Amino acid sequence: MKSKSKRPQSGFSKRGAADVSEAAGWLAEQNIEEIECMVPDLAGVARGKIMPVRKFLTTAAMNLPLSIFYQTITGDFPDLEGIVGTVQSDTDIFLRPDFRTLAAVPWATDPTAQIIHDAFHPDGRPVEESPRQVLRRVISLYHEKGWKPVIAPELEFYLVEKNIDPDYALKPPVGRSGRPETGRQGYSISAVNEFDGLFEDMYEYSEAQGLEIDTLIHESGVAQMEINLRHGDPLELADQVFMFKRTIKETALEHDIYATFMAKPMALEPGSAMHIHQSIVDSSGRNLFSDPKTGEPTDLFFSFIAGQQTYMPAAVSLLAPYVNSYRRLSKGSGAPVNTHWGFDNRTAGLRVPPSDADNRRLENRLPSSDANPYLAIAAVLACGYLGMVEGLKPTAPVDTDVSNDTSAELPYSLIQSVIKLERSEALNTILSPAFVAAYARVKHHEYETFMRTISPWEREFLLLNV
Repeated sequence: MKSKSKRPQSGFSKRGAADVSEAAGWLAEQNIEEIECMVPDLAGVARGKIMPVRKFLTTAAMNLPLSIFYQTITGDFPDLEGIVGTVQSDTDIFLRPDFRTLAAVPWATDPTAQIIHDAFHPDGRPVEESPRQVLRRVISLYHEKGWKPVIAPELEFYLVEKNIDPDYALKPPVGRSGRPETGRQGYSISAVNEFDGLFEDMYEYSEAQGLEIDTLIHESGVAQMEINLRHGDPLELADQVFMFKRTIKETALEHDIYATFMAKPMALEPGSAMHIHQSIVDSSGRNLFSDPKTGEPTDLFFSFIAGQQTYMPAAVSLLAPYVNSYRRLSKGSGAPVNTHWGFDNRTAGLRVPPSDADNRRLENRLPSSDANPYLAIAAVLACGYLGMVEGLKPTAPVDTDVSNDTSAELPYSLIQSVIKLERSEALNTILSPAFVAAYARVKHHEYETFMRTISPWEREFLLLNV
């Protein structure tokens, strides 16, 4: 059972401050003692420092080594020769708090706050390898055109029994009935109610941080859930996904189970996605995907689709960042394996959901839930931007089942996808060459680490048969 002392205090529902003065007042009002100063790394993991509030308020900037943006998911560092140099990688960068992200840490035993930081070099230049800066860079291109992207993520995840030995397969957890799920319960209310206590805490913790959860449903996998976040500014929504992942993991641990965002945690169950709904509005808030007179789709809308069709193969490593991600992006997995588009066609990688003209949008169904939200959102928006500025034309929409149509030549492995990203001049330019070089080097190293592990399949079929 969770400790009731960890429940957020009253007044913890506020999120964000205008400046350091307002933040100081809020921290004092809530009797906050410590603050977690975070920066999301390439994997979307929170790096940073925990410090007393008094030090935070009197420190001009927090410093960390640049190498935090070159760390692999295993905690290693690749060879940086030719990128930043072994000496330069250990130089300090400086982190400045984004006071709009100030929020409580409602699961902490003592009153604690958290705040996301942006990374800068000593001379004031943004650190291009920082995922938050990558997204800022893409958004700025939209703003230069007078466009404002709007995003709504849908995030799938599994609840699983605690697993302390990685050699054993994952199992669904036991709910309030005393039994684990034995069959898929897509959209089942009673299956969600099996974990009522967990989700009540999740909602409470989310509200305390200002995370705007729209809906919760049971997905098609065993103990697989989906959270939909309300639409809004891309950077703000990426921050919310980053914070929500921490929230559901911490909540699950309090209930003695795990929550996992692995793309394909169980072999016989569907993978987990992070579908991204996208639209573009002008300064007045008008949806540029719909003609204001007729309500019909605009040329800009079709070019946005075409950009994602054209450039998505080179961006896949940002949407599917691990070896495991490609177990989801495979035939028969239930996930799209193409860049086709269609009206309300869930077998296509790009789906146009039913809506009125004001809410016309494009859903990209390729990203995995293991993706860094900053990089996944930046990638899909970058592809759409290229389509619009280049005036590209999409293929004809599909209205048939294209689940197994791989004609779009999407990469089917991590290495293939990273190489495509490295060779894409357009994406290198938009995302920044420094970031792409860093990301590619990290992913190559992660793949090399994976290849040192011998799988059960190899022992089963090769040991005595070859």
